[in-house]
Formats: sequence, structure tokens, C-alpha cells
Amino acid sequence: MDIKIAIDAMGGDFGPKITVPAAIIALQRHPNLKLILVGKRETLQTQLANCFRACCSCGLNNRVGDQIEICDTTEEVAMDESPVKALRFKKDSSMRVTINLVKDGKAQAGVSAGNTGALMAIAHYVLKTLPGVDRPAIITSLPTVNPNKEVHVLDLGANVDSEAMHLYQFAVMGSVLVKATTSTDNPKIGLLNIGSEEIKGNEQVKKAMQLIVKNRALNYVGYVEGDDIFKGDVDVVVCDGFIGNVTLKTVEGIAKLFDTYLRRYFTQNFFTKTIAILATPILKKLACQLDPGRRNGASLIGLRGIVVKSHGGANEVAFANAIEEAIREVEHNVPQNIQTEVRQLLSDETS
Repeated sequence: MDIKIAIDAMGGDFGPKITVPAAIIALQRHPNLKLILVGKRETLQTQLANCFRACCSCGLNNRVGDQIEICDTTEEVAMDESPVKALRFKKDSSMRVTINLVKDGKAQAGVSAGNTGALMAIAHYVLKTLPGVDRPAIITSLPTVNPNKEVHVLDLGANVDSEAMHLYQFAVMGSVLVKATTSTDNPKIGLLNIGSEEIKGNEQVKKAMQLIVKNRALNYVGYVEGDDIFKGDVDVVVCDGFIGNVTLKTVEGIAKLFDTYLRRYFTQNFFTKTIAILATPILKKLACQLDPGRRNGASLIGLRGIVVKSHGGANEVAFANAIEEAIREVEHNVPQNIQTEVRQLLSDETS
């Protein structure tokens, strides 16, 4: 099956210097993939020429040149730009045009490393939510103590004032995404809370739990605490966007702290440097397992189209992995599956 994906090539901290080489990586992996690079034509052509020149000896130009097209735009959305301003006044931005291509059916998915708030606002406005879904959510996977298992967490910042019904819908959408894109047939769902006991939590969480429990099609296993997220006991963790975003940023901060301590202690003296050399194979495996770039690509689910958000500071390989996430969701028809299941689950609830 041929897949066509639109790339906001100007988005992110580094723009085309990252997005264009990443596009080349993705195209090398997938002969059936076609990409629309959205941005300033002259800039993108220059970057493409640089990539082809660097790989001229392997015939890269001939192999992937016909898989790329450029969609010229005149504007960009800055990383610190107001979402309202981006939505109202930047209608020819690379981000807006990328989403428009998805809406018009010219691309099956869009990928951007740009301003998260602006991307969510534009995608929500242009694509609209699926029937039965009040709000879209941001979801991504995180590592667990089981090296062969990941946990998907949502919402990670799209909504900072979610109601119980929204959390219920997040549970449905998260379950559908995991079933569609992994080998998990009946994902275990946990609701993030300050304790595992049923009496714990605020009214929002308690009401959400009641809604989720009512639907027997969902494999709800109970409340999970923050330190339970990475145990590998659940497949989907549901929370409000404010809590989810703080959790994600905390995890990123701890990873950086851990890395800083390791480097500090392994370079203290000759003895610790020797230990570091001996431990290099293990450290490389650890770094690979915890590398956030491996899981780069958060999905904006609940929309009438596929939109994947890359980390703004992603490198070429990490951004290519975000494109991979978009490909997986296209191959598994994630929005259609969510729409079907949400309709079924919500109808069961009212029947």
C-alpha cells in the first residue's frame, strides 16, 4: 500500500536541517512511502541538494527523488508563538498547510516538530474531532522495566481541565490505539491517581473510574500511582493533560539527572574511568533502551485525521521515528478504528 505523509519541514528547533535528512531516512526504509515537504521551497531544495550530494555515491538521488514533492509556503510558526496568533494569522504557515493537506485527503497523515499548542489548536480547528469525541488528546509510549513492553500515557498536555467524561474517552482512544499498533489484544487500562485505593483521588478521577468500570469492553485494572507507570503492569495510563505533561517533563528531567550523575562519577578519577570503559557495553544498551528518540512521535488522537507531534529538539533519527509512527497509524487505520469503537462503546453506555 502506498502511503503519503505531509511533513511540516520548517517546524522544530532546527527546521529543515533535521526534517529533510529525517525524511530521507524514512524514504530509504519504506519504498512505498511518498512525502510532501511543506515549507519554503528554496530552503528545502537547498537542503535536499545537500543531502543528495552527501550520498551521491550510493545513488540516493535516483532512488528517493521521485518520492518527494515540495509544497511551497511563505510563513512559519515560531516555537514560542501564541497558538491563537498561529491559528488566526498564519494561514500559509508550513504547519497549517500540512494539516490542510491531511484534511483535503492529499496526505494520509501529518508530522510536525513545531509548537505543540499551535499544532493542537490548528489540527483541532481544521480536522475537527471524531463523532463522540469531545476533545483530542496527546499520547505517547514510555519504557517499562520489561524491555519488551512499553506503556502508553495520555493526555500529555492537550487538555489541562479535563472532566470525567473526557478521561473516559481518553481510555477508549488509548485502548484502541494500543490494540491497533501493537500486538496487545486486550490492553490493560489504569487511571493515574494519588493512591491505588478506591477512596483516593478527587471527584474528577472517581467519576471517571465509575464511567470506565461500567464499560465491560474496557480492560480496566484500577488506579495506578506515579511509580506504577513504569512497572509494565498496564498498557495504557489515563490522566488529565496538566498532570500528564508534568509527569512527562519530570521523567525527562530525571533521565537527564541520571545521565549527569553517571558522567560525573565515571570521570572522577583513573579508577572510575577504568570502570566506565569496562561498563561501556552495558551503558550503551542502557542508553539505547532509555533513548527518548526511539519513542519520538506523540499522536494527537481523537481527530478526523492522523497528526503526529515530534519533539522540537529531535535529531534526524528521532524525527524519522515520528514519521514511522505516522506510517503505523495509517497502516492500521487508527482514526477509523477509534471512531468505530467510540461509537460502539458510547452507544453501549446509553443503551
